Amino acid sequence: MSIFISIASYQDPLLASTIKSACMKASAEQDLVFGVCDQSSSPIDASSLSKKAKIHYEHIDPILSKGPCWARNRLQSFYQGEDYFLQIDSHTQFDKDWDVILMGQLRSLQGLSSEPYFSKPIITAYPRSFEVISIKDEEFKLNSTDNLVYSIAYRRDSIFMKDLFSRQIGRPLKTKDPVHGFLLAAGCLFTEGNFVTEVPYDPNYYFYGEEISLMLRAFTRGYSIFHTPNIPIYHLYNNDPSTSGRKLHWNPDEDKNRITKWRQLEDNSIARLTNLIQGNLESFWGLGEINSLDEYAAFSGLDYINKKVLDEDKAFEFKNFTELKLSEKPF
Repeated sequence: MSIFISIASYQDPLLASTIKSACMKASAEQDLVFGVCDQSSSPIDASSLSKKAKIHYEHIDPILSKGPCWARNRLQSFYQGEDYFLQIDSHTQFDKDWDVILMGQLRSLQGLSSEPYFSKPIITAYPRSFEVISIKDEEFKLNSTDNLVYSIAYRRDSIFMKDLFSRQIGRPLKTKDPVHGFLLAAGCLFTEGNFVTEVPYDPNYYFYGEEISLMLRAFTRGYSIFHTPNIPIYHLYNNDPSTSGRKLHWNPDEDKNRITKWRQLEDNSIARLTNLIQGNLESFWGLGEINSLDEYAAFSGLDYINKKVLDEDKAFEFKNFTELKLSEKPF
């Protein structure tokens, strides 16, 4: 069973180690197909990273970059009907047999019920962390003892502020079972390959709006979100350049020579999200017709259309979701 792996990388010295980790830890390396957009000052030799996996690699001068959504949209042109789709960030490490684990979890979710809601699950989370011991030696310390389920909720301190809709935060749960979810993490997303064609990445978003727009477009097209225990993926959360070696897209030195500055890209992204929620975008980039925003509001506790919080316990604290029956549609 083939897996298309999308990696949008920006000035990240951990990109090569991320690809190698995915290949070395996979049960079936030969079934991996990578799409890699490397926006960096110096290209890597992608062909040397695996003798079995297929790696579609493009290198782009960072001055031409328009952000992660723009890059992820480009990567989807490499998709050729693979069975599964995995989207990760370029600073990621893997557990052994991660591919078998994720495919097994997805099939288990699909087998919970004949209800259409369970036919298109997405596994997502803020993954467990890892630390960099040495970039040069590709030595890392994985936080493998953390066995919590990392759900995602809305941040109370940023709800509907300054024309924004919301930001999100991880909520660790002490449970051994998967739980329903209403938000996704763009840096850790696993589902069936059809997702690439059914919910194509909109290049008009920058950072803010990426995850909300993707979630709403997927939800209204019949996709469901699940947070599962022991995600076999690890993420570097430390953005300190002295540790990660990574520059950020909006750093002044990176942004100063661009024609379109990051602030304008962010403003455009916010306006794009507003138009999505108001139903002003063409159907290809707009909302689907299977589930409604009213159903999403009842499920998540957040009403985007009227900018109201309907249930604080749900929206901010992710309370009572472990009490929902996994085999029942939660709205």
